Amino acid sequence: MPEPNETPTALLLNAIKHVLEEGSTAALATLTSAPRSVGAKILIPESGPAVGSFGDVALDKAVARRASEFLSARDETRLFQVRDVASELANWSEASVLFERLQPEPRLVICGAGHVGAALARLASLTGYKATLLDDRAEFVVRDLFPDVRIELIAAENWNEAVRQAIGNGRGVSVAIVTRGHNEDEECLRAVITTDPAYVGLIGSKRRTNIVLDRMREAGADLEKLQKVHAPVGLDIGAVTPEEVALAILAEMVAERRGGRGGSLSSWRRESRP
Repeated sequence: MPEPNETPTALLLNAIKHVLEEGSTAALATLTSAPRSVGAKILIPESGPAVGSFGDVALDKAVARRASEFLSARDETRLFQVRDVASELANWSEASVLFERLQPEPRLVICGAGHVGAALARLASLTGYKATLLDDRAEFVVRDLFPDVRIELIAAENWNEAVRQAIGNGRGVSVAIVTRGHNEDEECLRAVITTDPAYVGLIGSKRRTNIVLDRMREAGADLEKLQKVHAPVGLDIGAVTPEEVALAILAEMVAERRGGRGGSLSSWRRESRP
């Protein structure tokens, strides 16, 4: 709840802090060119009321409507002209509004610190993810093996408890299950589907992943959540080495997060040839 005498700036900063702490997403709209109120800001969360004002109720409402479209497009920033957003607002026709996406840094929880899990943690960290690497073999998650402090290392005495705690509320969290066997995979997946992560991937062949998923169904797991599991995990890039497999997994996660299709960007050239 806002403090009684909280300033507009303090209200906005607290709202931004709340968005980041709960792992949700919001659009921050800034009036960048206008007859007045240049620099004014409005924060529009994906859910919940907007915070801030441009000093014009009609403009505030028009910007809030466009914010939903902006967030759906998954762009990081975009500049809009008010005349394109709300042509009826003649007094603001020459004004522009900058939208910026606000969300916490992407997180990746990796179950299994073998060759693929280790490679995935290192690659994810290089690409801006905060990686958490778990394994029930303590010698696989020692700092000497992972000097990058952005990689959180957890020796799991109990897979279920460690996985749940690492995922937290699941917002903005991707999970890759890359353990050494069926039983460990199933134990981790059982914990994962009780949470609500943005992405879940399970490594293995079609046969191996089907065995795990079938066991989960027979045990009464939530079918809707099971259907969302990417199994086998990753894009088909012909990966062979652990590093290549890690790249295939991360590529699929990025495509899912950014709304990409995972195809070749140059395919249109071949398709358009006679």
